[in-house]
Amino acid sequence: MRCFVPENRKRLFRLNLQMFKKSTCALTLSFLLVLESSGREPQKHLPATPLVENKIVRARDLGIPFEGTPGKFNAITDVAGVEVGYTTLISGEGKLEVGKGPVRTGVTVIIPRGHDSLNDPVYAGFFSLNGNGEMTGTAWLEESGFLEGPIVITNTHSVGIARDAVINWRVKQAPADKTGYWWSLPVVAETWDGWLNDVNGFHVKPEDVWHALESAHGGAIEEGSVGGGTGMICYEFKGGTGTASRVLPVAGVGDPGGAKTTRTYTIGALVQADCGRRAELLIAGVPVGREIPGQVYKEETGSIIIAIATDAPLLPHQLKRLAKRASLGLARTGSVSANGSGDLFIAFSTANAAAANPDPLTHSVETIPNDRMDPIFTAVVQATEEAIVNALVDNQSMTGRDNHRVDALPRNRLRELLKKYNRLR
Repeated sequence: MRCFVPENRKRLFRLNLQMFKKSTCALTLSFLLVLESSGREPQKHLPATPLVENKIVRARDLGIPFEGTPGKFNAITDVAGVEVGYTTLISGEGKLEVGKGPVRTGVTVIIPRGHDSLNDPVYAGFFSLNGNGEMTGTAWLEESGFLEGPIVITNTHSVGIARDAVINWRVKQAPADKTGYWWSLPVVAETWDGWLNDVNGFHVKPEDVWHALESAHGGAIEEGSVGGGTGMICYEFKGGTGTASRVLPVAGVGDPGGAKTTRTYTIGALVQADCGRRAELLIAGVPVGREIPGQVYKEETGSIIIAIATDAPLLPHQLKRLAKRASLGLARTGSVSANGSGDLFIAFSTANAAAANPDPLTHSVETIPNDRMDPIFTAVVQATEEAIVNALVDNQSMTGRDNHRVDALPRNRLRELLKKYNRLR
């Protein structure tokens, strides 16, 4: 069985929860919570823990004192036009049978300008903090300064089929370019989910990539064990997909008369978090990993992919600087970017529409002076840090291949530690 988890489950769940508050039917709440939990992982029996513990909780809900002002959804989709889609594949249990399962994997896609502007490339930059991983298409991105399609994130051994599927999908979506060619070098990235997933079973199929692309949307998006993050492990807790955003004013002197101008920009981050050892984990400066000891495997074999989006008008070399700052957000959570970790980061700007159009001989584009970029750097660090913590908090424990189990970060224990270290907001 191939389990497609709808990308709008979270919004439907919250709507039903609001309806519940207007009634007195406790059974309805229990049923909805079972749906939310079972949507993340098939279960033969009801959870042993109280059902209410399985509801959606984000890091800010626990009182973690993050800095900065988030956007409406506190997600990468707060950047206007950005759309995110998932296909989540969960099936089977017990002993590994290569090609059969258990399956704990999926696909995540980010469409920078949304479906309506697929053929309008965005300025972009790339940075590799540690290169033990893959992100295809970055040679041309670095050369040209443009990201020319979606960003796709999946498991390590599904990069090839995901890349080919994106090309196929794009050929079906739009005509050839102005030279008469269908030509594409997609950006497809990966992290390794082989501890929980039948990674050598090649369960991601072209239709799974197409589903994620076609279902991508703006607004609220899910986190945790969804999409490409389904089988991922972060700091030896259950990891996966996380997102966050920051909204900030950037001030400058706007005209020769010295009048001050202020514009508001949005910075969003989305991570596929599969990195780090337990003892390294820091949350709001609290040594959570040392306070909650544990081990999943002997050597770090994971990675982290970080995508940064902004509507601030930045050029490719400036976006590369943003991608570098994602490293500092990762470092705030404790990672040392180990030898076995592929830590690959990409940043793009949705400003300067039509900058890649070859028809005009020249283009006039906007950009922010380097001296005005410090607030944007800060926002990247803050959003990246919170996105990683969201991937840990908005999650549940998972059992996968060979009955390997990875526990979720215990929320109540985390709150106790934040209180112990005087870090509760």
